[in-house]
Formats: sequence, C-alpha cells, structure tokens
Amino acid sequence: MDIMYESVVTHVWAVYAFLLIMLFNLYLVSTTKNFMDLAKRLRFMTPIYHLTNAIIMYTGAIVATYNHDLNLTVILMIPASIFLMVIEIKRYKKMRVIKSDEVQLQAAFVKYAKTIYTIEITVLIAVYIVSKVF
Repeated sequence: MDIMYESVVTHVWAVYAFLLIMLFNLYLVSTTKNFMDLAKRLRFMTPIYHLTNAIIMYTGAIVATYNHDLNLTVILMIPASIFLMVIEIKRYKKMRVIKSDEVQLQAAFVKYAKTIYTIEITVLIAVYIVSKVF
C-alpha cells in the first residue's frame, strides 16, 4: 500500500473525526444545564479538538508537499485550520474566567459557544465542499 494513500486516508478520517468532535461539543453546549459540568466537559474536549486539528494540518502538509501541490484548495485549508484553532482558543479563554456565581456570564457564554461551534462546523463543511469541487 502506498504511503501517500495512507496519509490521504488518515487526513480524511481526521476531518470526519474533527467534525464529530465539533458536533459533540455543540451537543454538550446545547444540552448541559449546569455550567460547571459543561466547563469540565469542554475542558476535557479542548485538547482532543486541538490534537485532531493538528493531525489534519500535519497530514495535509505531508500530502501537499509530497505531491508538490499548492493549489487554491490547499491555500484555503491553511487559513481555515488556523482560524479554527484561534477561534477555539478564544472560546476556551472566555469560558475559563467565568466563575460559578456569574449566572449572566454563563448564559452569555452558552449562546457564544453555540455560535462559535456553528461557525466552526460551517467553515469545515465549506472547506470540504471546496476541496471536493476543485
């Protein structure tokens, strides 16, 4: 089996896993009523999120470098990955400072997190569609 084929397969499966992580985080934000439980679960999921994003970036870089291919799709994937990493870091930083007695901030964060995860899912699906079209 060709090593580049395995890299492409790993890249695609990592994208699917990344989407599942995003959907799971959105589900957590939508269904968890206690903010402290939500914060604990999201704190656990954040390193998994970033590890999956790093796997996607790494395997994508390997495939693009091996194929000597720097087309529009690859150029789009690089800022999309960085954007997803930065927006998740901002979400985590906002969640991290909210205390258990700040109910208004907790409610505002839940709305903010839903928006963030919706944006992340939309960006990932849009990049995936562009990669299939081009």
